[in-house]
Amino acid sequence: MANFYIADLHIGHANIVRFDGRPFADVNEMNHKIIDNWNARVRTDDTVYILGDFIWARESDWPFFVGPLAGKKILIRGNHDPRQFDSAAKHMFEEITNLKEIKDDGRHVVMCHYPMPFFRGSFDPTAFMLYGHVHQTLEYEYLLKLRKEIKANASGSGTPSGNFINVGCMMPYMDYTPRTLDEIIDGDRSLYGWQN
Repeated sequence: MANFYIADLHIGHANIVRFDGRPFADVNEMNHKIIDNWNARVRTDDTVYILGDFIWARESDWPFFVGPLAGKKILIRGNHDPRQFDSAAKHMFEEITNLKEIKDDGRHVVMCHYPMPFFRGSFDPTAFMLYGHVHQTLEYEYLLKLRKEIKANASGSGTPSGNFINVGCMMPYMDYTPRTLDEIIDGDRSLYGWQN
């Protein structure tokens, strides 16, 4: 059993291909690639934490997209996800919530669609905040500048660790695939050269 994380899939959202510069000819190619990548990694007893903006479709169409996806699914709502789900949609998920905190291999993980640089546990170097929402926009650039400053000043207890990481599917280390926490941490460090 493994935990996987991913955000901002926007399955079914034609305009997101252009908005993110996603490497797909159209929304159908994107949908198929996301489903194929998901099922190549996730097994029946694995859990996937979906950090919002999952599917861009009427709620009645969600089973068409969710049905083929392996594993147990926990949805942390994003701004483009329904506020309320009917009973059929609720049964597709183990849980639907706005914020989730878990332990993953002894590490504290806080998950929300929206970034929170100063999350509960942000002073602990073994705590991580995973988020989506900002894609690779100007907002994300602001977050990177803040994170760089926090990491430059991190000196142990009493200062935040700067461990807030974008798990949007379009991030290079995500590559439209659910990833483990170790993969996310390694990919983020490799991309940005963080030392701590």
